[in-house]
Amino acid sequence: MHNCADCASCAEVPKLELRGIRQRYRTARGDTLALDGVDLCVASGESVAVLGPSGCGKSTSLLAACGLQRPTEGEVRIDGVPLDGPRLETALILQDFGLMPWKTVEQNAALGLQVRKIPKKERLERAHAALRQVGLEEFAQAYPAELSGGMRQRLAMARALACDIDLLLMDEPLSALDALLREEMQNTLKRCWLEAGYAQVLVTHSIEEAVFLGQRVVVMTPRPGRIAAVVENAEMKRDGWRDDPLFFERCRTLRELLREEGSRSAGAVVADAPEGGQERFGSDRCGLGARLSQANGAEKGECHA
Repeated sequence: MHNCADCASCAEVPKLELRGIRQRYRTARGDTLALDGVDLCVASGESVAVLGPSGCGKSTSLLAACGLQRPTEGEVRIDGVPLDGPRLETALILQDFGLMPWKTVEQNAALGLQVRKIPKKERLERAHAALRQVGLEEFAQAYPAELSGGMRQRLAMARALACDIDLLLMDEPLSALDALLREEMQNTLKRCWLEAGYAQVLVTHSIEEAVFLGQRVVVMTPRPGRIAAVVENAEMKRDGWRDDPLFFERCRTLRELLREEGSRSAGAVVADAPEGGQERFGSDRCGLGARLSQANGAEKGECHA
């Protein structure tokens, strides 16, 4: 399990902290453990990408982080204070963007401000400023159905930016876009984050996306989701990072980590599993630690699992 206390992000009070998060769902076939002891800190202004296979609890962790779902065990803290429900300064962007098809682009961008009961003049000014930031101001009177997939994603981004947030949570917001448009939107997400300075957590299946947008990349195990490793990726702010040889090396390292975790889960021996059916992973952490050390540019291997 990842030790949150070892994170540089936890040296000061983090913007977001997940402490021992366990999430269990009750189904017709019995209980399902989605998350098992997740500890994670995100510093103010930091960008963290969460990478893992389908069903590992990535989206569940975001629902807990934004206060929409109370974990079965553990605690979520914002600025050191326990979270007891949704907060106005946190924005969540889902895969379908959550746009209102009967509202114009302008009205969608101002929706969060309307919920906050901001006066109409101010909310329109802030909505237009956000639309200008993502290049959509000229489409203010259009409707979502008239926009391309990338434009709808930018509209969801504008709605978040208009609300003056300090924490942005994103659940695979670019998964439906084609490759070139996805890269364009990744550039937009990074630019907005650098300009606004909020903390952000991006859940994704894309290794390249995680390396492009995350200052740290969190690798999760197959269900039940645990943090298997954390790869430092501070160089992501470099100009031309997508074409940097280190970018490709980081992608290779993460691909190996994901394959290793998948193989370990598939090869788990049922007889060795503790009660509850949770897998007991092997102890081959030296190889994993050595690869993390190489990817992070450290002099010594250190295991983050």
